[in-house]
Amino acid sequence: MAGGQRAATRRSGAPLRRVPVQERSAARVQRMLDACADLVDELGYDGLTTTLLAERAGVAIGSVYQFFPDKRAVVQALTLRNLETYLGRIGHRFGEGGFTHWWDGVDAVIDEYVTMQRHTPGFRGLHFGDIVDVHLLDPELDNNAVIVRELRDLLVRQFELTADERLDFALTVAVETGDALIKLAFRRAPDGDPGVIAEAKTLIRQYLSGYVRD
Repeated sequence: MAGGQRAATRRSGAPLRRVPVQERSAARVQRMLDACADLVDELGYDGLTTTLLAERAGVAIGSVYQFFPDKRAVVQALTLRNLETYLGRIGHRFGEGGFTHWWDGVDAVIDEYVTMQRHTPGFRGLHFGDIVDVHLLDPELDNNAVIVRELRDLLVRQFELTADERLDFALTVAVETGDALIKLAFRRAPDGDPGVIAEAKTLIRQYLSGYVRD
């Protein structure tokens, strides 16, 4: 989780009007984010309203606006929470050890993304925010570029890879390719077509093997 927390603190333009200090307020904000995730699954982003959000979370509409200026900000906060969860899950997998090569780490990155697509409310409808704004995670970088930066840092720390422009370029292509193929997998089957997911792993391994210098 520490990696995700660092990622969040590096970004400007935080979606919250104010950070909840009291435990009760923090819990209320989390209920709002949970409600947002459920409503995005049910209605999509366009169907989400702050009124529905307040009703689902069991809070007054004023409580929503106390912390968020609009529904976009709520979705941005949910997306940042999903990113922290994703990076935390990958960091945990890396921390467990057992990887003999960097491509085992790449497989873990894909596996955790697929798991969140299957089981994390709101994630399939939002991914990392592109459905709302390609700059939802960072005002200066597109959303996948943020993912590339965070994955690069994890892979470099774990496998002592050479951090350079060559690696950044390769990971950018790999992330864009993997994102497209996993979306295809979930269009073909509700839980993700396992054949497409396996092909995504193979393709990305083969591609990165020509770029990554360890």
